[in-house]
Amino acid sequence: QVQLVESGGGLVQAGGSLRLSCAASGTLFSINTMGWYRQALGEQRVLVASITSGRSIKYADYVKGRFTISRDNAKNTVDLQMNSLKPEDTAVYYCQYSTWNPVHVYWGQGTKVTVSS
Repeated sequence: QVQLVESGGGLVQAGGSLRLSCAASGTLFSINTMGWYRQALGEQRVLVASITSGRSIKYADYVKGRFTISRDNAKNTVDLQMNSLKPEDTAVYYCQYSTWNPVHVYWGQGTKVTVSS
């Protein structure tokens, strides 16, 4: 089992910044992917950004140039720096930890981000 604890959500004005953090603990694998997903009200959960233990990174097109994902493998943490926030970034943001051999997917409890116009 893997436990994920997220922090850093909140209310911010459009154009502002927030930093989300997620710490993983439990039975961890050295080869893994950590990422951030978001789910707006009434919508499906979608990928925001992900980073592998080898530091391969993916961003959703709608956050490229504004958000930066990073990780500390020694601390088993992943951060999401969000700049130039827009009202449409308002959502609950979820941390995900996944492995593919064997396949496991774990989710954090979510942290709410609200961007006011």
